[in-house]
Amino acid sequence: MISPACRDALEHWLAHLGGLRDAADNTLTAYRGDVVDFLAFMTQHFGSPQGLGALAEITTGDMRAWMAATRAGGTGARSLARKLSAVKSFYTWLAERQGFEATAVLSARSPKFQKKLPRPLAEDAAKAMIETVEYQSTSDWVAARDVAVVTVLYGCGLRISEALGLTGGDAPLPAVLRITGKGGKERIVPVLPAARAAVDRYLDLCPHPQETDAPLFRGVRGGPLNASIIRKAMAQARAQLGLPATATPHALRHSFATHLLEAGGDLRAIQELLGHASLSTTQAYTAVDTAHLMEVYNRAHPKA
Repeated sequence: MISPACRDALEHWLAHLGGLRDAADNTLTAYRGDVVDFLAFMTQHFGSPQGLGALAEITTGDMRAWMAATRAGGTGARSLARKLSAVKSFYTWLAERQGFEATAVLSARSPKFQKKLPRPLAEDAAKAMIETVEYQSTSDWVAARDVAVVTVLYGCGLRISEALGLTGGDAPLPAVLRITGKGGKERIVPVLPAARAAVDRYLDLCPHPQETDAPLFRGVRGGPLNASIIRKAMAQARAQLGLPATATPHALRHSFATHLLEAGGDLRAIQELLGHASLSTTQAYTAVDTAHLMEVYNRAHPKA
């Protein structure tokens, strides 16, 4: 049970994130769940629903109790770190409006965890994935659709949500796409001829009329294509190819970046193509192919 005042504050905070910061719906849903879990724990911890005044009195010990209980409930360090980040963000916003000191919450230390590096596919595996996805459906137009989606993911480095967000107005695909990604960040992405050709073939076979404002990629009944359909097709293809479970739609985006880097692509340019707000996010890809980077270093640096 959460007090009405806390629930109202939570909804106002989420509206603030969604309106001013243009946070994605999935992000807002995750934040709501994280903060609701925190408030629910505090209600149980203190034996009664906590109003806004009580939230201002939470101590370092209370924070430790919440974090310990969350870990004991099976939540991993990475997920707890995300939950703590959401709670801190909520408290920062709340403290500014209620005029209290939130040091106990904001000083809580995030648990340490090993950052997972991207797991890209090798070039031949990425090509084999595209070829094999075609044989996961007995319907020619569905097979062409799945190939088109996977080719766009790998050829343009799009997130699955971005690819499925394309509309009939984007077809035929131009030489460059204007993509709006996370946080409303807009970027320009070149479109390879292979991606344009795959989409053209899909459009030729698709039985549903293409409308400017309708989704480019359609489900069997003509509605928007669900990402789970592409994940399932890739899961079947990777089983046939003997690829690991990490060979997902998002892995194709990692592969796009890694293969550009291996071919001598500039890290800053790759950052722009991926739509990363920070170069440090893009730099994670450098850890994937340290041997290649050292080879470039030894070959190019005057003192190597």
